[in-house]
Amino acid sequence: MVRTRDLAAWAARLGLLWAVVLVALAAIARHTFDITPEGTIADIGSLLGLSARAGFAADVPLTLLYGLLWLAALFAAALLASRGAGLPARLLRAVAPVRPAAHAMAVLLLAYVAAALVAGLVTAATRGRASETLAVILLGLPNLAWLALTLGLGTVWDGLAEGPFGLPMPKALDTVLRTPGGTTLDLKSLTAESGDAWWLLVAAAVGVLAAAVLAALRSPPGTRPWQHAVRTAAALVVTVLTVCLLCRVDAHYGLSLLGLGDVGGALSGRVELLPRWWTALLAAALWGLVTGFAAGLVHRRRHGSAGH
Repeated sequence: MVRTRDLAAWAARLGLLWAVVLVALAAIARHTFDITPEGTIADIGSLLGLSARAGFAADVPLTLLYGLLWLAALFAAALLASRGAGLPARLLRAVAPVRPAAHAMAVLLLAYVAAALVAGLVTAATRGRASETLAVILLGLPNLAWLALTLGLGTVWDGLAEGPFGLPMPKALDTVLRTPGGTTLDLKSLTAESGDAWWLLVAAAVGVLAAAVLAALRSPPGTRPWQHAVRTAAALVVTVLTVCLLCRVDAHYGLSLLGLGDVGGALSGRVELLPRWWTALLAAALWGLVTGFAAGLVHRRRHGSAGH
């Protein structure tokens, strides 16, 4: 058991190191490059003797703020999931019932990221276009992995992708999102584009059931199946809610000329990926109840057999 004072000191050191890393990365995360527009924009630029350039730069204060908030959320999740955290006795008793499920959900999310990373590296090594695949891995994880989890569970997303620039995502997903006028992104639409997408359902079923069993095995012997079901459902709902908040996208980009704002043209575009909340949370609750109850039965049989 880690003492509270030691835990606080460790968190402070890690927070300071994380802040330094964030500031350093944000300070160097800037680049400008020339682009070649076409049509009317090119004619205007030629007439005025202007060249088109695009660039990006990180906002250091906001990067630091959101980075520290993210670290605080990770600390909170770790305290809930870890048995060895040195929490005060009263708080320890309060969080004890939810710790097994919280730990299981953390393992589930990490397993999805690890599986996506392995799949991406294998694809890069065996199917060509390694640079594009590695770009998807670098820019798309962990969001794409967790998006796959929600799709496998049955969540429906409203998606739209417009514009000339490629997106850090698999080709099938990019094709579905580029449906004119927007589209409904779910397991059905993704499977229509790529038959392999139905494996997302299998992965979700296996992953959530394994997480439920893991939570049950870490629970006290007297826990009833319905309690496993409720706790697993609650943990999965919170997990899916968090994933949807992290993975939602609503972005617009365009070309500014002489400070006049977005002038449209071939270099403008929009990307949207927004969850339908009721499908996400309802699907998570149902999956959690079913798998949690099944895991609770396994847990009861295991301890019942041990008692005999």
